This record gives sequence, C-alpha cells and structure tokens, in this order.
Amino acid sequence: MAVAKTLEIISSSTESFEAAVRDGIAKAAETVHGIQEAWVQGTKAIIRDNQIAEWRVTLKITFIVS
Repeated sequence: MAVAKTLEIISSSTESFEAAVRDGIAKAAETVHGIQEAWVQGTKAIIRDNQIAEWRVTLKITFIVS
C-alpha cells in the first residue's frame, strides 16, 4: 500500500507562468522525494507601473511517503 501526501507551495517568476511552475517543482524536489504530480491550483499576475512584473502560481504537489 502506498501513502501519498500533498504539499501546497507558491512559486513566482518574472518570465512566465510555466517558469513559475517549473521553478516551484524544482525547488520542492530539493527536499521532497517521490514527487508524483503537481496541480496548478491558482495563477496570479502581479502588476507594477501598468506592466506584468511577476507571475505567481499556487501548486499542490503530491508525493509518495515511504
């Protein structure tokens, strides 16, 4: 029997939503092993001086507990 756990993180990038997702998963993988999936729960664009300054994503990362 496998047991899974879900971790919620917020990641950001000045490049794109995709980069924010990629960077968030990479950072989580530094300390969490057995990552199985990531669910993008929400997205947000931070605006400064009428321009998109930052892309943010809320991720739910699921991993297997051994």
